[in-house]
Order: sequence, then C-alpha cells, then structure tokens
Amino acid sequence: MSINSIDVTAIGNAIVDVLAQCDDEFLNKNNIIKSSMNLIDEERSKFLFDNINSPKVISGGSAANTAVGLASLGSTAAFIGKVKNDELGNTFKRDIEEVGVSYDTPLNENGPRTASSTILITPDAERSMNTFLGACVNLDAQDIDENLIKKSKLVYLEGYLFDPPQAKEAFRKAAKVAKYENNLVAITLSDSFCVERHRDDFITFIKNFADILFCNEDEIKSLYECDLESAKQKVEEMGKETVITLGSNGSTVFRNNEWTNIEAYKPKAVIDTTGAGDLFAAGYLHGICLNLDAENCSKIGSIVASEIISHVGPRPTQSLKNLIKDI
Repeated sequence: MSINSIDVTAIGNAIVDVLAQCDDEFLNKNNIIKSSMNLIDEERSKFLFDNINSPKVISGGSAANTAVGLASLGSTAAFIGKVKNDELGNTFKRDIEEVGVSYDTPLNENGPRTASSTILITPDAERSMNTFLGACVNLDAQDIDENLIKKSKLVYLEGYLFDPPQAKEAFRKAAKVAKYENNLVAITLSDSFCVERHRDDFITFIKNFADILFCNEDEIKSLYECDLESAKQKVEEMGKETVITLGSNGSTVFRNNEWTNIEAYKPKAVIDTTGAGDLFAAGYLHGICLNLDAENCSKIGSIVASEIISHVGPRPTQSLKNLIKDI
C-alpha cells in the first residue's frame, strides 16, 4: 500500500457559479425546475446571465466545494476536474489553490469554455441550478493521476459526472486504483434527476466500488424508487456505509450494520442552501480521516453545512477548523 499523504482527492465538475436572487415567478416564466440542477447549453446560459440582477461570481462545483471545505477543516485535499485556459478557468484554479487544495489537472487550450452554473436563489433560500457543463465534459480517464489516487486515503466522486460517458470511465479508473491500494471510495448521488438518468449505472457502481454513499432523502428515494423507510431497507441489503441528509431533520447514517440519527445544527440564518450537501460531506469525510464514529462525523458535517447556508455562496467565509474545535 502507498503512504497516504493526502486525506481526500475529490473528482468532479469544475464550475464557476453565478449566483443571483429571484422570485418564483422568474423560475416559472423561464421554465426552470425549482430546487434541481438543470443542464443547459451555452446560449441558454448567456440568456439567463443577461436577465438576472446583480450576479455574484464564485468558484464552485460540488466536489470542488467539498475539497475546499476539507482544506478549511484541516484535512489535506486535492481536486481533479476540467476547465479551459480562459478567464473563468483561471479564476477557478486560483480560487481553489488559494485555500490550500492541490489542483494539477491540465487546463484545456481548445474546446468549449469553462463550465458555469447560474444559481437562482428564491426567498425561501432554495436554489435552482442551471448548468452549462462546457469544458467539464472533456474529463476522461487520462486526467486521472494514478499516483495521486494511490496517495489518497479516500477518493470522493461527484455523481453529476455520470452525465458525460467518458467521465464514468474516469470514475471507474480512479475507483479501481483506489481499491487496489485498499483506499476508500465515496460517491455522492448529487441530484435526484441525475439519479433518474443513470439509476442502473449508479447501483452497479455502488455495488462494485463504493465504500461510502452520500445522498439526501429525495436522491435515495429516487435511487430505489420507493419511500424513505423502504429505501433504508435497500441500503441495509446493500450493506454499504450510507449517509442520508434530511434537511432540517438532520441526518441518518448506516454504518456497521446499524443506523445512527443525528439532529441538525441550527444555523444563525438560512440565506442560501447552495453547497449545504457538499459541505456536509466535507465535514463527514474529515471525521472519517480522524477515525471518528458516525455520530461525530455527522455532527461536524452538520456544523459546517450550517455555516454555508447562513450566507450566499458555496464556499466557507470563515475557518471551519475553528467551528469544530470543541468536538
């Protein structure tokens, strides 16, 4: 086995987020499915940008947010994901490296521009993502640094990357390398609509490669096409460690053949839920790296998720390490 000099390597879409406030009428008028991730083309991306008010540009991407959260908590983190050598791509690279995440994926010189997601936040703090994948779709097995995977205690995979076919091959390569080294593989389902598009592939991948599954209630119900209690029975049959976030109702974790229920940590305010699941995963994985039990892993996840939803944007605005110093 290789020496694990990196705690977590996250693999996912490298995206720059464009966040703006809007009302439900704007969503309805523009046929946007609320509280989901909608894939759009470059023309649609430009249309939305031209029709929103006071946009805020912040580097994002689900697994990238998790990597940033891990670094803020004190874990060593790396990220693999594709951007183009353009203004947004260089912004993404600068932002993720400035917070201490290792990012060495080569920037594309040709092809579509760096991916962006127009995230519309309604007054109820729900976010509706409209994502142009751009350069993300070019991630393939050649971008997987085997030495990086070998050095990583855990590899964290973003379910959104099940959309581009070649990215699934990249996932399989990373997972095989990790399993050969007896390193852990975690995957997040990302979005219930993404699950619907790739249900069979997700189930097969989880069975063959995953050690830890992250999801929310809607995603696990979509995966098994049933209610929550029936889905939990399916989880028990699968036998994989599974972390299900339940919003304001906290989370429930299946580990070592038993369920642990954890209450949510109450935030100062709920402003924007973008990145809540990403940061919960960061907190939980940080706990895994510290060999903590399911309850304390989830407590860390809940605390750092509460920080994210108390402001606009998916990246922490304060040191997460300081938030959890009493755990």
